[in-house]
Amino acid sequence: MPETVQQATLLRHVPACHNARLLIYSIRRIAEGGLNDAFAANAMLSLFGARSRRPLLLLRALMAEMARSSQRQIIVAPCCCRMMTAPETELLMIITSAQDRPRFAHARISHLLGVEHALGVLSSAQALAQAFHDLGRPLHLQSLAEAEPAFPID
Repeated sequence: MPETVQQATLLRHVPACHNARLLIYSIRRIAEGGLNDAFAANAMLSLFGARSRRPLLLLRALMAEMARSSQRQIIVAPCCCRMMTAPETELLMIITSAQDRPRFAHARISHLLGVEHALGVLSSAQALAQAFHDLGRPLHLQSLAEAEPAFPID
């Protein structure tokens, strides 16, 4: 099966955590509409209010760094979809584990992007997770944390 078709397979439901759902929605909007997507900005504004600039800027930095360094096409589901693709699942797991398990997160993001080193993406993911936590909106993904990786790590 071609890699793109395998990545497009919808694997998991969007997490129950409202913060994670908003993050995946914003990732999808930026992937579809570009870094300056107004819907993603509005979604962050609705969650964080006047403090939305930091997480929005960090999410844009993460998406730009992924686009710059990736050697693979990363498939995202439409914004209205209640399921996630394998790369979306991996990305959420990377963001949530980047602070506590940076080597593990680096190995996963490197494999997801098809590159040997992805320290810029890892740093952006760590900063984004920290911003959510600092603003009182931590990301809780218990159901994803127990899951098998969508891509094997050797």
